[in-house]
Amino acid sequence: MLSLDIPGRGAYELVSLVLDVNGTIAEDGYLIPGVKERLARVMRSLDVKLVTADTYGRQTAIDHELEAVRLHNGEPEAPQKAALVRQLGSASTIAIGNGANDALMLAEAAVGVAVIGPEGASTAALQSADVVALSVVDALDLLLHPRRLIATLRQ
Repeated sequence: MLSLDIPGRGAYELVSLVLDVNGTIAEDGYLIPGVKERLARVMRSLDVKLVTADTYGRQTAIDHELEAVRLHNGEPEAPQKAALVRQLGSASTIAIGNGANDALMLAEAAVGVAVIGPEGASTAALQSADVVALSVVDALDLLLHPRRLIATLRQ
């Protein structure tokens, strides 16, 4: 669990992290350097769920390192991602993503972090997020050093 007491926002008891895969923790279907190591540390305090539509068809290889929840093909992705956050408990979940299909999950989560990664970030994700990070490594570092996250979100 990750406990945050954010001045002007209140106390948070975060137990889950939902991460988009492609464009967020992976570039062209390959994990971004530094992600696996940081996630191993984050997993000590949060239950981590990766979510993917397997855009590049490489998720099976990534699953050998970090297993993901696959979205249902043919169904809109954004509502599926938001539903996963609700299922885990919106008030106790942090979400990280970059795409337009991540906007609903970022808004649904107690804390949403938009990442400007190798694919950029959609304006929908940026508008739905509580925090914007320049990379997924920076976003994960916020969880490893929560005072940074508190400093950014305090009012």
